Amino acid sequence: MLDKIDQERREFIGAMALTCAAASLAASATARAETGAQPRGSKQRAVAAANATFASHKRVEAGGLDIAYAEDGPADGTPVLLLHGWPYDIYSYVDVAPILAAAGYRVIVPYLRGYGGTRFISSNTPRNGQQAALAADGLALLDALRIQRAVVAGYDWGARTANIMAALWPERCKAMVSVSGYLIGSQELNRAPLPPQAELQWWYQYYFATERGEAGYRKYTHDFARLIWTLASPKWSFDNATFERSAAAFDNPDHVAIAIHNYRWRLSLAAGESKYDTTETKLAALPTIGVPTITMEGDANGAPHPDPSVYAKKFTGKYEHRLITGGIGHNLPQEAPQAFAKAVIDVDQF
Repeated sequence: MLDKIDQERREFIGAMALTCAAASLAASATARAETGAQPRGSKQRAVAAANATFASHKRVEAGGLDIAYAEDGPADGTPVLLLHGWPYDIYSYVDVAPILAAAGYRVIVPYLRGYGGTRFISSNTPRNGQQAALAADGLALLDALRIQRAVVAGYDWGARTANIMAALWPERCKAMVSVSGYLIGSQELNRAPLPPQAELQWWYQYYFATERGEAGYRKYTHDFARLIWTLASPKWSFDNATFERSAAAFDNPDHVAIAIHNYRWRLSLAAGESKYDTTETKLAALPTIGVPTITMEGDANGAPHPDPSVYAKKFTGKYEHRLITGGIGHNLPQEAPQAFAKAVIDVDQF
């Protein structure tokens, strides 16, 4: 039985690797197309092309962090936890939040560890970027805000965090929206080499594996992030003000350490914390996710991402995939906020 499970995991990772090699091609023909229609309730509150900020900014101690987060919507509304990725920040959701708030949701958008105003409470806490640590942060935030269940949604690091929360703590997740689908990883399976074209797309991961790469990212953090934005969303014409608004989040004193550790940990080049060993063992088995889920993909995502056909079976509850057309790249919530907000509202009604 163990041999069979291990073989299934290896086949899944192998298929993920092969589809990453074709990440910039059109998504599966079976994917459901979405045009980003306006969700109901949004008429009560007009949303500009790029809102300046959120309704409110708050702080709360959660786990070992003092988490800075944005909040919008009624306090008694259904909670929605929106999680950003790297190298982005909470402003990926600045146009999503008011749409959801107008529809009656309580919207929580935290800066991940190493971003914006979020700080470690103790200087002795390891600056750990492994996947289990980020998921623990999400759970701790729900606890600190006394939220029993929330719709969780994200992209990039945020999608992986949402995946883990939904897989391991489904009682805390009412539903999920995940850009690029199933992103839970395994150090053991990551040791296997990928096809050359797929490896090429992870060039920055190998750069970060070197001392030169760490020094380079520390020296050129903003330039590096701008390059990733451009490569990951080749058709997104963001202006300088939009980029600089988010780039301020990378000035966090722990940002470089967290980013470098995250990518080194994936390749087993950096150790994680022993307190997460049990969690990582569960994640290494690539658990299925049973909460209602909508996965999404932009038709111009230039970042490594699997084809929906590879991960569809990982979602065992009510499930739907949506392809968002119109040149939408990796930062889907900011590039197509109406489509993202609509997915959150729709999955909550599954």
